[in-house]
Amino acid sequence: MGIRGSGGPGTDRRSLTVRVARWSALHPWRAIVGWFAFVALCLVAGSAAGMNSATSADFRVGEAGRAEAMASEGDLQIKSLEQILISGRNGKLDEPAADAAVRDVTRRMRALPEVDEVGPPARSENGEVIRVPVTLNGPEQEAREIVVPLQELTEKLKKAHPGVVVEETGAASVSKGVDDQRDEDLAFSEAITLPITLITLALVFGSLLMVGVPLLLAVTSIAATMGLAMLASHLLPDTGVGLSMILLIGMAVGVDYTLFYLKREREERARAGGRLSSEALVEAAAATAGRAIVVSGLAVIVSTAALFLADDVIFDSLALGTILVVAVAVASSVSVLPAMLVKLGQRAERRADRRRAKGKAVKLHEDKKPGRFWNALLTPARKRPALTLGLAVLALVGLSLPALDLKLKDPARDSFSREIPAMQGYDRLLASFPDERLRFQVVARSAPERSDDVVRALRALDRDAAADPLFAAHDTPRIRTSKDGRISTLDLGARHATYSDAAARTLDRLRDDYLPATVGKLNGVETAVSGDVPRGIDYVAHQNEKLPLVLGALLLLTFAMTVYAFRSVVLGLLGIVLNLLSAASALGLLVLVFQGEWAEGLLSFVSLHGISSRVPLFLFVILFGLSMDYQVFVVSRIREAALNGVPTRKAVIDGIASSAKVVTSAAIVMVTVFASFVMLHILEMKQMGFVLAVAVLVDAFVIRVMILPAALLLLGRATWWPSKAVRRAEERLTRGYAAPPSADTEPLVTGAGATPRR
Repeated sequence: MGIRGSGGPGTDRRSLTVRVARWSALHPWRAIVGWFAFVALCLVAGSAAGMNSATSADFRVGEAGRAEAMASEGDLQIKSLEQILISGRNGKLDEPAADAAVRDVTRRMRALPEVDEVGPPARSENGEVIRVPVTLNGPEQEAREIVVPLQELTEKLKKAHPGVVVEETGAASVSKGVDDQRDEDLAFSEAITLPITLITLALVFGSLLMVGVPLLLAVTSIAATMGLAMLASHLLPDTGVGLSMILLIGMAVGVDYTLFYLKREREERARAGGRLSSEALVEAAAATAGRAIVVSGLAVIVSTAALFLADDVIFDSLALGTILVVAVAVASSVSVLPAMLVKLGQRAERRADRRRAKGKAVKLHEDKKPGRFWNALLTPARKRPALTLGLAVLALVGLSLPALDLKLKDPARDSFSREIPAMQGYDRLLASFPDERLRFQVVARSAPERSDDVVRALRALDRDAAADPLFAAHDTPRIRTSKDGRISTLDLGARHATYSDAAARTLDRLRDDYLPATVGKLNGVETAVSGDVPRGIDYVAHQNEKLPLVLGALLLLTFAMTVYAFRSVVLGLLGIVLNLLSAASALGLLVLVFQGEWAEGLLSFVSLHGISSRVPLFLFVILFGLSMDYQVFVVSRIREAALNGVPTRKAVIDGIASSAKVVTSAAIVMVTVFASFVMLHILEMKQMGFVLAVAVLVDAFVIRVMILPAALLLLGRATWWPSKAVRRAEERLTRGYAAPPSADTEPLVTGAGATPRR
């Protein structure tokens, strides 16, 4: 006899979630073995397919991207340039030793197949540093894949010439250093996250055995997703950030979903008092927590899918990683978790039977009420809902005010950690050769017969730039023309920091004044400008253009998912307002901390005097998805009670009180995962970790404990509009009989009629 809905004997309207959980409970070993086989299959298939990384063409955006595409047509694209620096050990250069090192560097670098050309050595103004420019083969974006042989050769050259200091820097070696540092940082983050997660789960469940279940499912879900991500990268190329998101989101939601399910199974066990089998208890939990997990997962997936509208390969990679890991975490929670709980429950039952056989007392699981801490948090909303709502909203609006001064910037090489050896060389390069900081590439495309006119116009542009103090001084124009005469390029330099206002003014002067006055006057000639600064500025402009579309889709999808989950337009609108409040307050704190310089020493970063352009959009999308975890779990408890005829006020207070501990515990786990990223070296990851940690804290301890209950208490029965199911349930209760399930409700699970222990 299965678990019956509240509609009476014989009712069998079990959802897919319940049917999957029932099969898993009845065939636990098949489910467990099947899950681990799935994880292994994903890893094997992913390893066999390999990771398909994004190429330079995938990153092209705006005018800069158009310039790079045109330059590539003539094989004139900017190639990655590595600089081999040779300097004295005590400040003064040993000339014979330096000359020998220069000759050796030039000869041995030219012999490498990864090298396109080695330029003539150049000496700094003070004569103490010599640089040897080495141009790599292939596009700039892909150079970090081939720079390793150069770095290995540089290490050998260091040992071969002990009389001088030999070091290497450049975009490729810096990118490789950032990748290596990111890998080390993620390992460090895991080392911090796991112990805190263990402690939190141990406090929630009081059992080390139960602690292992959420961690095991989270880790295996992440492992399976890693394999799936490799396969999916052949549809959407990987940019290197997808795996970071899988780790970040996978640990957070994997533990959260398992925690929700475990909490509900324990409540069912406490309510049954030993009268129901483990299979029945798991099936009962699946009908409530299992459904909430599925709805939460769908909400995260649907909201994250809005990132695809940004039309950006990095956001595509972030979205794909998040969607995959959430889908896998949901699958593990509703499929293999019931089997594990059954095996653990049967183990506990056998132990209890042995104690009874020996005449010893058996301690039953208790359905613990919220403690003093949780009651204290809920007291303001319960006693003074209007005042609590007003003060909490005002506080969050106050925290949001700094966001009005938000300045978006694209993080550039200048912001990377100086612990990377190539960045130390980069600083020395700029100190000795300041003109090497920035490169602009002007690209012109025309008919071959216009080639001479284009070159003359580019020379005129070069003369204008040479007379402008915004640009770096140079002797001869660096102009190149393709073999077919269709594409011509001009390289210019500047001394400004990549993300500085001066760099932006330099680009404006080039695009708005010098280019239109020279090459732009020629009929039938297409022009564009690329380089580090144009890429960053065009990327931010592209995101600002897409932001309204993404946010509009996000709000619409979040509203639709909430209405679908609770059959309430009011809750849909309330959910959007609450999410906007938590996101805006977190964004305000992010601006307050990272846009200035006061926290640089505290959090170990160099301020951009702005926020990484990807962070706000990522915050809104991920937070809107993740906050649905709490929204669905909390409001599901309230709605479940209301559909059983409990008055809305009592349903709100009891529902939030019963879920407060698990929600805040899940938030602690999630905040730990996010906060660990604040200690990483990469500024963008620091900002992402900080803003998500703050947003989840606000969501769990202010939104769900103060604002949500206060708003629901004030709304009363209007909370469920336009659904009339709650009103009908209350009316039936006052008339003295139970409510049958309505068309817009999920069948409610009751202990009566459930399968007893056999």
